[in-house]
Amino acid sequence: MSAERDVSGVTGRSDGWKPHGALAMRRRFMDRLATGLSLAATCVALLALCSILLTLLVRGLSGLSLVTFIHSTASPGMNGGLANAIAGSVIQTAVAILIGAPLGMLCGIYLSDYGRGWMASTTRFVSDMLLSAPSILIGLFIYQLIVVPTGHFSGFAGAVALAILALPIVVRTTEDMLGLVPTALREAGIGLGASKWRVIVFICLRAARTGVLTGILLAVARVAGETAPLLFTSLGNMDWSVSLAQPMASLPVTIYQYAGSAYDDWVQLAWTGALLVTLGVLAINILVRVGFGRKGA
Repeated sequence: MSAERDVSGVTGRSDGWKPHGALAMRRRFMDRLATGLSLAATCVALLALCSILLTLLVRGLSGLSLVTFIHSTASPGMNGGLANAIAGSVIQTAVAILIGAPLGMLCGIYLSDYGRGWMASTTRFVSDMLLSAPSILIGLFIYQLIVVPTGHFSGFAGAVALAILALPIVVRTTEDMLGLVPTALREAGIGLGASKWRVIVFICLRAARTGVLTGILLAVARVAGETAPLLFTSLGNMDWSVSLAQPMASLPVTIYQYAGSAYDDWVQLAWTGALLVTLGVLAINILVRVGFGRKGA
């Protein structure tokens, strides 16, 4: 009798579900609505991205020539280029990564393998705060820390500001990637008699190198287009300058200065500079997604 009741109970519940009933129709409607909204949001995002890229290509390609890469910025009508701005951006970004990447990796290693208690919690909290801090505040901080005491703007001050922006990205990526390394690898290294720092450097970092390099490249893409911190630190320079002790030109600052100009050649250079920055950041992201993604797989 109990078996019959169980069967009837199951049958009763199955009879309550009707493929064309109100409940089924409502669920299908909500499913199709959610799918439609997701597709619509994706199309809007892709349309905005394609519109930006198309506008940059149309407006920026017309000003792309050999002069752009071999001439420095000049007065209106003087056939100037962006050579000093390109060189300044590359130098400041490279110095920023040379400063920020090692510090970020060391901090990430500390949080992953050594950090315990209030010190680790405070470090992680400060890193997260820096990750979301407005870049203009970082620029003002470096302005008070370096520019005011030295009495002049400099490329080094700009690089330090960019390094602070890159630091939390490398910290977070290094900590997360080291956290994914299997415990068995660490135990195997320690079991062979290796010290903890050797296990971290020669085993853990090697196993997580793809993710760590991805974080560094993402940090490069993050700081390459920053304008606000450079306005308070490296300022800009119309002449050719590769000295970190002097004001240094950069593509973002040049774009900011030229975009609102009343001179057509300066506006054209602003569009060309914006195209170069966008293509550079896009190339880095493609390298991260495709190149390191396949290696990680």
